[in-house]
Amino acid sequence: MKVLVAIKRVVDYNVRVQVKPDGSGVAIDGVKMSVNPFCEIAVEEAMRLKEAGKATEVVVVTIGVEKAQDQLRSALAMGADRAIHVTTDAQMQPLGVARVLQKLVDEEQPGLVLMGKQAIDDDCSQTGQMLAAILGWPQATFAGKLEIDGDKATVAREVDAGLETLNVDLPAVVTTDLRLNEPRYIKIPDIMKAKKKPLDKRPLDELGVDLGPQLTTTKVAPPAQRQPGKKVADVAELVSELKERGLV
Repeated sequence: MKVLVAIKRVVDYNVRVQVKPDGSGVAIDGVKMSVNPFCEIAVEEAMRLKEAGKATEVVVVTIGVEKAQDQLRSALAMGADRAIHVTTDAQMQPLGVARVLQKLVDEEQPGLVLMGKQAIDDDCSQTGQMLAAILGWPQATFAGKLEIDGDKATVAREVDAGLETLNVDLPAVVTTDLRLNEPRYIKIPDIMKAKKKPLDKRPLDELGVDLGPQLTTTKVAPPAQRQPGKKVADVAELVSELKERGLV
């Protein structure tokens, strides 16, 4: 079984993001970029499936600017067999990404598509669901545990009431949550090997996908400054303070 893993290039989670002066978006010039943490979990899970003999090939794909190949190389260093880079400078939205991935799925014919449940830059959590709908495939989102048995997949996921277990037929789309695994540490020899692995560059225009924007961002603003706290002497003063602020 071939596993296709979609990853996204995002601002590293350790970076304190800044809004551009004109409010048009987040400033990323000179900022450290990394693989989206949820996508990294998806890559790790694909590698574990291969090591367990459940998958024969792991292909990673990303859509974005030229520098996004750095994130693909990171996935290759984790053990992926090859990578596909759909190059574009356009601002991608979930539906557009799903349409591009559909084209690649039609070409690659994987038995399983893995991707992070959401990206930490926009938190949309839509692409996996949209891709499954376009393909007409079963989907299992927010996977905390994944087991493959022949042409079936069993996924355990957290819901408000506890845990839910889904059984889906393959091929399917599965989105990964934090509890699924802990990505492996990439060693220097693996980084060197990744440089020799195949990375296929595909211009977005070549796929013939209409990326007409579904959403328009009018303004981006930083959150309001947090108000300083106040130390109170006792419970009575606390209650009085809460009443003044209309909180009780």
